[in-house]
This record gives sequence, C-alpha cells and structure tokens, in this order.
Amino acid sequence: MRLRFAGPVWYWRGPAPFHFVTVPLAESEMIHDVSGIVTYGWGMIPVRVTVGDTTLTTSLWPKDGGYIVPVKKALQEAERIAVDDVIDVTLDIDA
Repeated sequence: MRLRFAGPVWYWRGPAPFHFVTVPLAESEMIHDVSGIVTYGWGMIPVRVTVGDTTLTTSLWPKDGGYIVPVKKALQEAERIAVDDVIDVTLDIDA
C-alpha cells in the first residue's frame, strides 16, 4: 500500500523528544483496515517513509484513533526539516 499526503511537522517533548507528522483521517482509516496483518504489536505499523529524496524505515505510532509518523533526525537533517514545516510524505506499507 502506498499513501501520499502533506502535513505540518510538530514536536513532542515527552521523556524523549520526537518530531512527528499526523497521518490524515482518510489515510489512517486505510491503514487501520490492514493493521491486523502488518502490525508487529502495540499497534505499531512498519513503513518506509519518503520525504523529498530521502527514504527511511520507521514505524507509525497509533495516536487518538489514527497514526503519526516519526520524523527521524536523519530525515530532518537530509531534507532540512524544521518544526511547523509542511512536508509531502509518501508511506509504503507492505502486507
């Protein structure tokens, strides 16, 4: 499954700081439809995320009935991403 969307990068301070992009509702519903066959537990969904010319592997995190995409430091540096930037995201989910 390949999904494309755009969204703003936001910061979560938490016990360990992370940057995320929220997956829109329609795309979250499509992910939920296949979640039972792709999750490795705790609702985590392994994905390949592409922003610009950079592709990395990560896992979607479940949040508030949807999903959020961690924006790893390597991705931030490679694509010069900062908080509040709106980025185009491509997610590849293998079933």
